[in-house]
Amino acid sequence: MRNYLILFLLLGSFLFGACSSYNKVLKSDDYGAKFEMANELFEKGEEVNAIALYEQVYQRMPKSSEGELSYFRIGKGYYTGGDTYMAGYYLNMFAKRFPASPKAEEALFLSALCAVSESPNHSLDQDATELAISDLQMFVDNFPNSNLVDSCNNTIDRLRFKLELKEYEAVKLYSKTESYRAAVSSAITFLEDFPMTNYREEITFLLVENSFHLAKNSVEVKKLKRIDDTIERYSTFVGEFPESKYLNLANRYTEEIRKERNNFK
Repeated sequence: MRNYLILFLLLGSFLFGACSSYNKVLKSDDYGAKFEMANELFEKGEEVNAIALYEQVYQRMPKSSEGELSYFRIGKGYYTGGDTYMAGYYLNMFAKRFPASPKAEEALFLSALCAVSESPNHSLDQDATELAISDLQMFVDNFPNSNLVDSCNNTIDRLRFKLELKEYEAVKLYSKTESYRAAVSSAITFLEDFPMTNYREEITFLLVENSFHLAKNSVEVKKLKRIDDTIERYSTFVGEFPESKYLNLANRYTEEIRKERNNFK
């Protein structure tokens, strides 16, 4: 028991001394000592504790090599500590302030990863996802020969699918709730934004279906154009998917709307 007590006291004394030494350097005017201690902490895996010292070094000598490394490691420290908001800010700004630095590539990549971490579930607002895609694309544009480009492109594809899924579900919801005009508009936008989508057949059919209902429920002044739009969209659908599982239903809609077109005065 006595041995444990001695060990505890020694450990407490060591930690107190280390803390006291850190605070002493933090409050001192010796920026060389600050930089040295910050590097020691960073390299020991105590990146977060190094941030305050690096901030002081950078503020004192922002255009020096010490200042450059300090600014990068501030961002890296926040990144390691899980503060992606602060990490993203510092790392992105590092790439702008020190574009010629050999660390600019890593900084911009990590900054983009911070943005990716802010991307929410596809059912939520996707502004953060679009920002993450923009940041990843910026990295690819700035470092086209980087060995990280493939990783960025794969992540961009994953984020774009999230946007695609959100818009797909929006079209389905408008159609289900019989919001015909919104369904038509969102279907057109979806097909323009995601021309290679796996949902293309279904959405193209939903465009025909909701065009049909929109035309049927239109006031007379808008009916003729909407009928013609439906027939045109049907032709596009059949041309692209001649063996679609939705073909019988699409044919029925079009036969009915053509009869109405022939009787239209």
